[in-house]
Amino acid sequence: MQFPEMYQPRRNTVIHKFFSWYIQFIIDKDFAAFNFDRAALKKDSSVLILANHFSWWDGFFIFYINKKIFKKQFHVLVNAENYNKVGFLKYLGAFAAEHSGKDVLETLNYAGKLLDNPDNLVLVFPQGKLYSNHLKNISFEKGVMQMINASQKKINIIFAATFIDYFAKRKASAYTYLQNWESEEYISLQLLKSAFNKHYDHSLAKQTKITE
Repeated sequence: MQFPEMYQPRRNTVIHKFFSWYIQFIIDKDFAAFNFDRAALKKDSSVLILANHFSWWDGFFIFYINKKIFKKQFHVLVNAENYNKVGFLKYLGAFAAEHSGKDVLETLNYAGKLLDNPDNLVLVFPQGKLYSNHLKNISFEKGVMQMINASQKKINIIFAATFIDYFAKRKASAYTYLQNWESEEYISLQLLKSAFNKHYDHSLAKQTKITE
């Protein structure tokens, strides 16, 4: 399969180890707390995480969670601008399409093949771009299904809903709610979107009950 080399993840143990430490450091430094729950995984299956996207922090939150509980080889689909602008992302598993059209299709197929390896985790933001953390409904781009269909579908599909609140503290606290979605044999974009938004609504309801 053809895929532009410059937009694939790069491997450098020293750089990866440093930024793995650095991400934990800045989360601990800039947040009063980062709370997340756990999701049981099917053995010998890769992980596809679908997450809401509202901030610069989102990929780092999931990277941190993977480091703590999933312990898979981390990959994240980003846009070409961020891939080129934030140089270290490629060493943390970031990959991107060079242009549009055929390049996007090849990138989604590449992601699907990553999911055929049970050692891999792929993070995708199905909204495709940044939106407010106050949304009532999370939209899904069509590419999510292209990626799933390009795989052998032996996947743990994890929904991640993240919210940030300050309460009485100077620093915000972040909360990520996880769910391992037990998918049906037939998966459609509408079914996936509906299931994710049910999890998102349930997570938001739990978040609004938090008081300090």
